[in-house]
Order: sequence, then C-alpha cells, then structure tokens
Amino acid sequence: MSVRYLAIAAFCAALVFGQVQAQQNWPQWRGPAQNGISNATDLPVTWSESENIVWKTALPAWSGSTPIIWENRIFLTSPSAQNPDEQAPPPPPGGRRSRYGQARSPGGKDLYLLSLSRQTGEILWQQRLDTGNRLHRKGNSASPSPVTDGQHVWTVTGTGQVTALDFSGKILWQRNLQDDYGQFGLNWGYASSPLLHDGKLIVQVLHGMHTDDPSYIVAFDAQTGAELWKQERPTDAIMESPDAYTTPVLLHHQGEKHIVITGGDYVTGHDPANGKELWRAGGLNPDNSRNYRIVASPIAFDGLIYAPTRNKPLLVLKAGGSGMLGSDYLQWKWTGAGSPDVPTPACDGKLFYMVDDRGLVTALDAKSGDVVWGPQRTAQGIVSASPLVADGKIYITNEQAETTVLVAGNEYRQLATNTLDGSYTLSSPVAVGSNLFIRTSKFLYCIGERPE
Repeated sequence: MSVRYLAIAAFCAALVFGQVQAQQNWPQWRGPAQNGISNATDLPVTWSESENIVWKTALPAWSGSTPIIWENRIFLTSPSAQNPDEQAPPPPPGGRRSRYGQARSPGGKDLYLLSLSRQTGEILWQQRLDTGNRLHRKGNSASPSPVTDGQHVWTVTGTGQVTALDFSGKILWQRNLQDDYGQFGLNWGYASSPLLHDGKLIVQVLHGMHTDDPSYIVAFDAQTGAELWKQERPTDAIMESPDAYTTPVLLHHQGEKHIVITGGDYVTGHDPANGKELWRAGGLNPDNSRNYRIVASPIAFDGLIYAPTRNKPLLVLKAGGSGMLGSDYLQWKWTGAGSPDVPTPACDGKLFYMVDDRGLVTALDAKSGDVVWGPQRTAQGIVSASPLVADGKIYITNEQAETTVLVAGNEYRQLATNTLDGSYTLSSPVAVGSNLFIRTSKFLYCIGERPE
C-alpha cells in the first residue's frame, strides 16, 4: 500500500508540477498556444510608477519584440544603445509622427539578445547577434521575438541573422537568410518571429514589394542549423501585397499538425515534415488592392483558423481541408468596424477578442462571429501591441504605455486604465505566474507580486 501510495503521490506531484510549469512559461510570440491566452492567475488590475511595480529594468533601446519567459529567465531582443555621434534618421513622411510613433531613431547599430532574472530584473548577460540595425517606420531590426524550449533560445533579426544560443548566452550556431537565399524585399523591413516545432526552427519570408525573388518558408535543424527543407510559397499578389510581417503558427487538428501562414493574399497550410503546401484559401484581398500587406498574425485554435488582413475582411476557416479551399470551408467572415490591422487578436475558443489600431475593442463569438459586445473605446491613442487575455481580464496597451484592463467574457466592463512612463510602446504585454511584463522603449516592467 505504501508503494502504491508513493506512486500515486508522485504522479499527482508530477501533474501539479506540469501545471505550474505551464503557468510559468511564455516560450514564444503570443504564448504557449500562440493565441494570446495565459493561464496566469492573481494578476494586478491597477498599477503606476509607484504602485504594484516589482521591478523595472532600463533597456538599451526600444523594440516591438515581446519578452519570452521560461521559469526564472526572461529573454528579449534589443538594439544597442544609441551612440550620441550617430545621426538619427528624419521623421516619418508627411509629419505623421503620432501615427508612426515617437521613436525617431532605430537605436544603436548592433543587435543583442538579453537575458534577465525574472525575480529581480537583473540583466544576467547580453549577447551580440549581428550589426546593421535600421529603422523601418514603426519597427527596427530587433522586431522579431525569440523562441525557447527551456534549454536553448533561437532568434531571427531584421538583418536575416538566425542564431541559436544556450541559456548561458553561448552562440551554438548562426546563419543568415539574406546571405543564403537573397535579399529581403519587404517595404518595411523583416519582422516575422520564428516557430519551433519537433526539433525544427521554421522561418517564413513573405516579400515582393522590392524584389522579384519568390517568398519561401525554410526549416533548420534546431540543434545544428542545417537546412532541412525549403519551399517556395507562390502568390499572384501585386505591388506591396506580397509582403507579410506575420508569424507562422501551428495548427493541431484530428491528430495532424500543419504550419499555417498568412500573407500574399492567401492563407496556406504546410506539412511540418517537408514544408509542402497542403491547402490554400484566398479571399484575404478581395479587391486585389496593391497595398494589402498583412501585419497581424493568424490564430489556429480549436478547429478554426483565424486570418486577419489589413483591417478587413477577417476570415475564419474550418480546419481539415486540402487543395484550394472553397466557400464550404469558410466558417465566418468579419467586414464590420473594429477589425485589426497591426494588433494580433486573442481567442480562447469561446470568444474572439480583437483590437483595432485606434484602440476599439470587440468581442465576437469564436464559432459564429456574432457580436457579443463592442466595438468599445479603450484609452485614447494608437494601439500596436496585441491584446492579452489572462485571469478573466483583457489587457490592452497603447503606444503611450497606457494599459486598459477589461473583464473578459460576455459583458463589457472596464476595470482600470494604468499609465507607466509614457514612452513609445509597441511590445505586447505578457503574463506569467502572477505577474505582468510590459516593455516600453525605456524599461521592462514586472508588475504585481514578487515572483517566487
């Protein structure tokens, strides 16, 4: 009986430990399921520079990349600090400074990966990844977020440098996409984050505005950097419409896994084993517009694929198709107000939360597309960060570092609006354990109670 009891106790302990581990980690862009949902609990509702701040750490420069977290480690990419002798680029054309942000300098020329202590915010190390940082209107060459498996970290920079590191900061391998496959041809710089799956680091390059080279997806052996496969991704999109700043996501459906990619006027599903295209759906750019680049990433969750475009339409497709998908695979379509352009939506399988660039938030039924509430106004200002849903709350951060906290669910209710340093903020909030992590152009903040 004692042996059986110990075995049961060990199993229960392992189960609890696994659940705790799930709460403690945010390993990639948009979280564990790539849907903007966290199972963190006891998160703060209110904060300020003098309230509920566990720590804040000064950062060398701004970036839109999101922190990733594994246990007590935080990783984020950043340019080096701006050299006072380096000349800042001119302001955006037409004087539309408020639309394209306050940050007029790309930061320093070098690109780094930083590792911080989650408990104290101390910068444990920083490793130089590449040089050649550039400004691309609202982004710079540190825009892609890293990905981790708990032992290693992988990064892609806007210069095309792909790097694998261990948790001590040692570089294990590097290669450069532009050196290997040709120059990027996106209008506003490269910004897609990598996807890690089954020992493969999967990277997409969807471009065409400034190149005739085809778009492609490529998989590297995550341990060695060796190319495992590379597949072209054809498109008939014109002018700027082939460009995409989205991140590939993994679809789990009926025992199969597909890589889902949006951009170039299409949604496509690919076999992770070889990259081959399994299915394709059009309709992202119904008027064949010349400037339908896509920024917001797709979500693949609970048998559906959510594909934002440049505001609208937003398409929701049924999983399980093959070849060119017809209208019978369209679950619902949104063409109304409040559609996102830059912010990637969040979805828990029941409700679909989307925020547009003006800060209007809407909740739709995830299965039918029916309006549950909204659009409703959040804090005044442009929103580029993606919404976070956690602990029964929705967190929406605008470019002035103001975060609106709403109740998640069938009823619209605003709980608080919280302000930090007011500096340029593109990065999406992250929740792990009982803490929020918000990156502004000046600081990384840990908000809530001190992590255990």
